[in-house]
Amino acid sequence: MKMRSSTEPLEASQWSIASPGNSAVFQWDYDAGRSRLLELYEKGKTKQWDASTRLDWSLQVDPENPLGFPDFYVALHGSDIWERMDAKARGEVRFHLDSWRFSQFLHGEQGALVCASRIVQTVPDLDAKFYAATQVFDEARHVEVFSRYLREKLGLMYPINPHLKTLLEQALGDSRWDLTYLAMQVLIEGLALSAFGLIRDLATEPLGRSLTAYVMQDEARHVAFGRLALKELYPRLTEKERDEREQFAVEACYLMRDRFLGQEVFEKLGLDVAACAEHMRTSEIMLQYQQMLFSRIVPTLKDIGLWGPRLRGAFADMGVLEFGELSTEEQGRADEDVAVEMERLRGARDAYVASVTSEPQEAAH
Repeated sequence: MKMRSSTEPLEASQWSIASPGNSAVFQWDYDAGRSRLLELYEKGKTKQWDASTRLDWSLQVDPENPLGFPDFYVALHGSDIWERMDAKARGEVRFHLDSWRFSQFLHGEQGALVCASRIVQTVPDLDAKFYAATQVFDEARHVEVFSRYLREKLGLMYPINPHLKTLLEQALGDSRWDLTYLAMQVLIEGLALSAFGLIRDLATEPLGRSLTAYVMQDEARHVAFGRLALKELYPRLTEKERDEREQFAVEACYLMRDRFLGQEVFEKLGLDVAACAEHMRTSEIMLQYQQMLFSRIVPTLKDIGLWGPRLRGAFADMGVLEFGELSTEEQGRADEDVAVEMERLRGARDAYVASVTSEPQEAAH
């Protein structure tokens, strides 16, 4: 496959966020620890995996449909713009949309890496520091796999989306450790889980499917970590403090909903950006997609105690309030089960291939 050059300019290759008052917190009580967080820590240690061996990087990716999605999943499907395109132009749209999608995953995972490192530094409880340390390694692996997929399979990387950049600035620019938890563990990772799940369940390209499934296995633990920690803290906050967190969550959710319109792709391809954005705002499949992105965030926010009228009103406006009835624990178990089953099937396939390829050698002897 012919590699394509990155769209990111060299002079924008670094970005710094100032964070006044960001203190490191030490904990001298080494005996204390909450059992559920320590269980997550044990799971975090035992569930590590090597991206170089667990994923089959020899698989080829079709540049005209990198994830093997059906046409109805393409953002512009059904629009006048899409109908006027020939097969080559449609393939270019698929390629750029998937490159943009995975680029935002990559940038978000680097944000998670920095946030997890921040949590180790600032969170007051030792058991939380233990688990966050395992998450740092998880996030480094996620940056590795998304970066490798973009470099080796797609060859095109988009810059960070402005809405995601704003949310990361808010998560890392606030000195309160629970805001970092809320922004990353609940909001960004919750949204990512939903987006990964749609790829895992709808894509037909095996590398993209397995990559997202294995990342989801890790992310399910990360969301559980944030949920457990904040569920204990938020009932103890004052009404004013909880209201501040709810306002932050409302603004972040609108930012993330708007993040997935992909205007950068339409600009890059020279399409009518306003017409593309209007189609995505009114397309039934895109409306359903945007709603599904909040299927992890809504029940988690309800579970940790951020469920005031402002937040419920925002979710009603987005059409996602009903997700509050879902169980976050069941969602996490399902994510882990799917990854375990995929790994079992991969092991069975490898064993079969090894047995078949060894038979001629045995016969020769």
